Amino acid sequence: MGEDLPIPVVVNGAAGKMGREVIKAIAAAADLNLVGAIDTNPALQGQDAGEVAGCGPLEVPILREMESVLAMAGQERRLGVMVDFTHPSCVYDNVRAAIAYGIRPVVGTTGLSEGQIQELAEFADKASTGCAIIPNFSIGMVLLQQAAVRASQYFDHVEIIELHHNQKADAPSGTAIQTAQLLSGYGKTFNVPQVEEKEHLPGARGSVMGDDVRIHSVRLPGLIAHQEVIFGAPGQIYTLRHDTSDRACYMPGVLLAVRKVMDLKSLVYGLEKLL
Repeated sequence: MGEDLPIPVVVNGAAGKMGREVIKAIAAAADLNLVGAIDTNPALQGQDAGEVAGCGPLEVPILREMESVLAMAGQERRLGVMVDFTHPSCVYDNVRAAIAYGIRPVVGTTGLSEGQIQELAEFADKASTGCAIIPNFSIGMVLLQQAAVRASQYFDHVEIIELHHNQKADAPSGTAIQTAQLLSGYGKTFNVPQVEEKEHLPGARGSVMGDDVRIHSVRLPGLIAHQEVIFGAPGQIYTLRHDTSDRACYMPGVLLAVRKVMDLKSLVYGLEKLL
């Protein structure tokens, strides 16, 4: 069981846009080995995951039954990792199942509630199994969030706008929620009202999190993933923005998380905890 063995990786959501990128990245990494691919698309059952991803045959078929794939992965000489890019409705159960099989989850699917994350953290602790829940795998987004936290010390008004493709199932995005949580972590109340506001259309002023940080969600075809954090003060506006033009930008972060989670015995939330 030498530590120089490649890390076995299962990809859940293998036929999705992010899943295909993950498979290509794993295939190109010498220290990683794709051992399983899971997807519920009936048209792709049994097809080679590498062929579907566009990186050539990998001799790993796409299968529907997650637990059977995890059981097979659990028979590897070295227990590995499950990368999950699926759907908010099933990600909680996916993570619990992976931990139960001794497989370490790396989760890019958003939509988990704070309560669910806490429950998964307790489950991972009891199993002494590493788990990484990452709202955004982009290094650029981590830098934006760090800059936003710094700016929040000097600005009292801030709003977040997140923009995604119209196939995203949850709103606000996990990244926007995490950004608001980071801003709210210092006990400061933002956006103290200057007038008595009235919404003529419910939701016109966005959703409110934590210390009155507002989040606005946009869903349009043509977008991938984008976020603005806009700070305001008398006479000035300070805007931080991150734009994604290709999902390949997430892959360095995904591979980093896959490697780092092997050394964890508990759950971590956020890529910045692994840098």
